[in-house]
Amino acid sequence: MRRLGGILLLLLLAAGLWWNRVPLGTEIYGRAAAARADRDALADAGDGLTLVFCGTGTPLPDPDRAEACLAVQAGDNLILIDAGDGAVRKLASRGVRLGGLDAVLLTHLHSDHIEGLAPALLLRWTGSAATTPLPLIGPPGTAQVAQGYNLMLAADATYRTAHHGAAIAPNGGGAFAGRDAGPGVVWNAGGLVITAFAVNHAPVAPAWGYRIQYKGRMVVVSGDTAASAAVASAAKGADLLIHEALQPRLVAGITRGLDGSGQPRTAQITRDILNYHTTPEQAADLAARAGVRELVLTHIAPPLPSRLFHAAFLGDAPQRFGGRIRIADDGLRLFLPAGSTAIEDAAL
Repeated sequence: MRRLGGILLLLLLAAGLWWNRVPLGTEIYGRAAAARADRDALADAGDGLTLVFCGTGTPLPDPDRAEACLAVQAGDNLILIDAGDGAVRKLASRGVRLGGLDAVLLTHLHSDHIEGLAPALLLRWTGSAATTPLPLIGPPGTAQVAQGYNLMLAADATYRTAHHGAAIAPNGGGAFAGRDAGPGVVWNAGGLVITAFAVNHAPVAPAWGYRIQYKGRMVVVSGDTAASAAVASAAKGADLLIHEALQPRLVAGITRGLDGSGQPRTAQITRDILNYHTTPEQAADLAARAGVRELVLTHIAPPLPSRLFHAAFLGDAPQRFGGRIRIADDGLRLFLPAGSTAIEDAAL
């Protein structure tokens, strides 16, 4: 056994020396990097609504989920709904190019929905040599957020233009154009119509949900909200309801741990979040009232370390809604073809 172990060790050392040859490692890395850079994950999308879940988590630390973000492609439109921390990196790493990003819509102004705006701006600006600011549209206060980002990034914008030149980073593209908007239609271009409606995320007010319509397909995004009849009304007859979800029974375990470890302030936060979010069971009730075909849960709280906890998270939601219920993961892509009732899914 010792002799066999020695032989295996020598083989491993030899393999390491072979792999670490500089020309070989450089060649292999270069080919992989070129293939990754050449990828365009949405190039094969047909005519319809394409949804990419780029952030399905919350401020609670979760190594598998970025903060809130949904990418929507329809025809020539590419829109982000919210841009939480880490979400844009998730998109870029999966081959979603943001040079053609048309706008970012915000559901509300909590930090976990706006912390990823800077990389979204940068990838759109340098990816298309944009000469105009990126529209940032949302509830009252959005224009102020845009001003704050523009102030923060003013020096960065001048550095990038000076370094890369106007052909890559032209003046005018490294900033946001903020607009307070809604309720009502906030986007109408190329057949894509997005309508904002008020939801209940008090004391955060106003906070918007969004109804997305394109060529006969309809998706409703709840944004962050307690269970609200407004969501069921907006989603009446929709193909898909994308709804936030928090399971109090699982959050209670975190609260007990924080209390027990002498962290009463953080424990109180985990109690406070219960009254302005929606349980999976309540989301299922809303989906059933609206008559949607499928329910997708996102903004998942608390973090789920494994699919083994999905049943505990859902509770009796499957008994309350007869359609399919999905717990979204980062990278989930759904496609709703125009002129069809199909909902196709794939992971990026």
